[in-house]
Amino acid sequence: MPRPRLTGLGAGLLSTAAMVVAGAVAWLLPVGAQTVVFGVLFLPVCALTGLWVRPADLAMGPVVVPLAYAVGVLPVAEGGGAGFTGQVMGLVTTLALNAGWLYGGTLVAGVIVTVRKVRLTSAARRKARSAQRRPAAEQAAPRTAHEAGPSGRRAPRSRVAP
Repeated sequence: MPRPRLTGLGAGLLSTAAMVVAGAVAWLLPVGAQTVVFGVLFLPVCALTGLWVRPADLAMGPVVVPLAYAVGVLPVAEGGGAGFTGQVMGLVTTLALNAGWLYGGTLVAGVIVTVRKVRLTSAARRKARSAQRRPAAEQAAPRTAHEAGPSGRRAPRSRVAP
């Protein structure tokens, strides 16, 4: 699997574009199945957003996916009526009725981001510990400057003939 590293903005744009495409695909289905298919397609988008956001922007993963859901659900928004107010009411109604998908996808992205952050933190701790141990090992090698040769290695001991 590719390992792209997206900024927070890039992850938001990618997830929004994917959800708009998912909304267009779901719009082609019968009315009862639209929101279910849209919700099912939302979960892998959340997982990929959590995996592909770069380490510096890990906190953005769970933030951008609900926004992408809200933008992508516009084609399949239920109810409402004519005009802008009717469309807003249909969007709010759809978001309220399908909050489970929204919360579930956000949870998926949040868990992935949290696991990645814990792994990065533990790797940094291990690296810091090994860096602290390394100077102690380097100090124990040659005891005096006379014992070390020009390359930093110990010079061979001279043998005195009897």
